[in-house]
Amino acid sequence: MRSVVTRDAEIEFVATEPEVVEYPQLNSFAYALKGVFDRVAAALLLAVLAIPMLVIAALIKLTSPGAVLIGQERVGRYGHPFTFYKFRSMLADAELLRDQLEDHNHHDAKHIFKIKRDPRITRIGGMLRRTSLDELPNLFNVLKGEMSLVGPRPPLPREVAHYDDYHMQRLVAMPGLTGLWQIRGRCEIPFEKMVDMDLEYVSRWSLWLDLTIILKTPLAVIRGRGAW
Repeated sequence: MRSVVTRDAEIEFVATEPEVVEYPQLNSFAYALKGVFDRVAAALLLAVLAIPMLVIAALIKLTSPGAVLIGQERVGRYGHPFTFYKFRSMLADAELLRDQLEDHNHHDAKHIFKIKRDPRITRIGGMLRRTSLDELPNLFNVLKGEMSLVGPRPPLPREVAHYDDYHMQRLVAMPGLTGLWQIRGRCEIPFEKMVDMDLEYVSRWSLWLDLTIILKTPLAVIRGRGAW
């Protein structure tokens, strides 16, 4: 068992392979190729999207007080913590207001916290979330090797503190910008089904599956299903 200590909780990652998921044979060449593809694609996307990202940053700064970018501690592959970057889409004191909104949570608060029509979201933030543009800074995480273009959603330490062994299996994969959960409904999908999808991705992983998910992501963003 591998133990990782974060500011919020001690996260224990079970290194043994439970019988629930049949893990693919991730040979070093395929995994290295995935890493090279991720970094090259992230660098190209950051170059292409530099001006739009500056425009987004300006809109955030002009329409609400607070930082343009936020950095959150998230849990990555094998339980390793990292700083997750995204554009701020909420009020600057959003975390302080969280406890007041627990009763409105759309999911099980232990595992994931999402609210429809969250009052903490700014006007610009709502647009960014519907179009997933708030996640563009995740490309810096990909460039640093902390995330992949495709993989499970990176959870918060307080969420992982409530995981059981079955949920822990999703941490086998590098967290990603997009994945099966994102293209199949996002926030409308209950937590347990999200975990099932993540484990489906782990068991089926291939470079071709990554490419398929990437190609389906723009249509999922346009549809906006579960994007709130």
